[in-house]
Amino acid sequence: MNGPPAASGPDAAVISESLEQPEAFGELYRRYAADIHCYAARRLGDAAADDITADTFLAAFRTRMRYDQARPNARPWLYGIAANLIGKQRRSEVRALRALARTGHDPVAESWAERSDSRVSAEAAQGELAGAIAALSAGDRHVLLLVAWADFGYSEVAEALSIPVGTVRSRLNRARRKVRAALGNADPTHVHDFLEVPGRG
Repeated sequence: MNGPPAASGPDAAVISESLEQPEAFGELYRRYAADIHCYAARRLGDAAADDITADTFLAAFRTRMRYDQARPNARPWLYGIAANLIGKQRRSEVRALRALARTGHDPVAESWAERSDSRVSAEAAQGELAGAIAALSAGDRHVLLLVAWADFGYSEVAEALSIPVGTVRSRLNRARRKVRAALGNADPTHVHDFLEVPGRG
């Protein structure tokens, strides 16, 4: 027996449809679960990412009636929920980053290695970068990693974190400055790729 057709159209329309047909919400999961999982895994490791992803969509489903239908794209909303859940595990994230900074080895280490190339010592640079990011405030770290890993523009970060665009800009500038200072103002290729994200409104 065939099930109902998959919901289609903008995310807001899918959420609206799900108010009457809850199974339609599964379309948002199909669209974004892999990306949310990847983002959470880079920050907390694979094991925690499974829980963060499941909890993100559960929270989104439970609060979908409050979604602002004027926003056709639900991606910032979902990442904002994920960021809040990750924030509740801030100690775990900071511990993982500090372990990587100290030893060069951590379950999250492969995420950092993706940013390296043959021109730098990946292990050494990973540790330095991880230590610098661990030292950031939670707010600055959220902004930096949404820009660097979720490829969000300023307005999307602002929407995800419910903060003004000006705050996004100041937090991002501060985070970049602190990370560069912690790295001795060095600009290894993968750090350049990590930090030099063009401003997008």
